[in-house]
Amino acid sequence: QVQLVESGGGLVQAGGSLRLSCAASGRTSSTYDMGWFRQAPGKERELVAAIRWSGGSTYYADSVKGRFTISRDNAKNTVYLQMNGLTPEDTAVYYCAARSRADYINSSEYPYWGQGTQVTVSS
Repeated sequence: QVQLVESGGGLVQAGGSLRLSCAASGRTSSTYDMGWFRQAPGKERELVAAIRWSGGSTYYADSVKGRFTISRDNAKNTVYLQMNGLTPEDTAVYYCAARSRADYINSSEYPYWGQGTQVTVSS
């Protein structure tokens, strides 16, 4: 089992920045990658960014490329999402998720989720 705790959400004006953190604990040695998802009211959950735990390769949704940066600190078992140039369309609950290599191969699903942190961008 892996436990995930997000922090760093809040209210920010359009054009501003926020940095989200996700601290992982438990069986983190089996982590293959971690991702940041978001879900806005009335919309489906979407993958925003992901990072491989080993090697650090990254993925970004087109909607956030050039504005968001995902990074990790392996020693602290923490992944970050630096969000710059925020717009009201970025308003959502942001979730951190993790999966093992077996999860990636077998189903591509993320079985471990944090509780979510609210990000609200005012215009």
